[in-house]
Amino acid sequence: MAAAHGLEHVVPGLRLGWTVSDEQELVPLPERDEWLARIRRDGGIPFICNNDEGAPVTMSALDGPGPTPLLDVHAKLPMDAESLAVASKALEAMGEGAHALWGHATPFEAAAELSRQTVHPVRKPQVPPRGLPALKFPQELRSPEIPHRLGWLNYWSAAAARTIGFPAPEHDADLLSRSRRLPSGGWLVQLTDAPLTLDNPAHLDALLRAYDRFPVIGGRMEP
Repeated sequence: MAAAHGLEHVVPGLRLGWTVSDEQELVPLPERDEWLARIRRDGGIPFICNNDEGAPVTMSALDGPGPTPLLDVHAKLPMDAESLAVASKALEAMGEGAHALWGHATPFEAAAELSRQTVHPVRKPQVPPRGLPALKFPQELRSPEIPHRLGWLNYWSAAAARTIGFPAPEHDADLLSRSRRLPSGGWLVQLTDAPLTLDNPAHLDALLRAYDRFPVIGGRMEP
C-alpha cells in the first residue's frame, strides 16, 4: 500500500484504482487501500493498474524466494519522457514507502537480458550475456540484504549498502556523482546518465565496472 501511495505521489495524475478479474476484465477498486489490506492470492497481491491504455502503469507483488518472508514488489511504467523524468523519484518513493532492502529500475529490454545472468548448473545452465558475471538464484544468497543484481537505477537500503560496502569514497567517486543519500540512510545510485542499454559500449562498461566493484551482489562473494 505504501509503495502504491509513493508511486502515485511522484507520477503526475496517477491513480492505481483498477485490477483484473479471473475473466481478464478490468474491475474498479473504489476502496483500493482497504482491498489491498485484505487481499492475498497465490502468495502475493494481484496487480493493480491505472486503466490507461496510452500510458499503462501496473504494480503487483509476490512472496519472495528464500527462507526469509519478504514481499517482492514490481511496477511497470511506460518508457516515455514523463515517466523517465520521475523514474528515480518513483524508485525512491516505492523503496522508502515499503521499507525495501534493495531494488532497481531498468528499461525492459536491458532487464530481460540481465535476467539471463542468473544461472545454475542444473536448473538454468547457460552462459550470461555480453561477458557479464554469473549470479546466484535468490534463495542461494546468505542474506536478504544482498541485492540480486544491478540495474540502471539502484535503491540500496542502509543495510544493503553496508553489506556490499558502499560508499567507499576512494573507489566510488564516479558513482557518488550520480548518487544521493535518502532520508532512511540508504542510497539511490544511478549507473549511467541515460537509461541503460547494453548495446551502448559505455553503458556495458559501466555495468561491468560496477559488478567488479561490488562482488557481493548476486552472491559471487560472501559479505
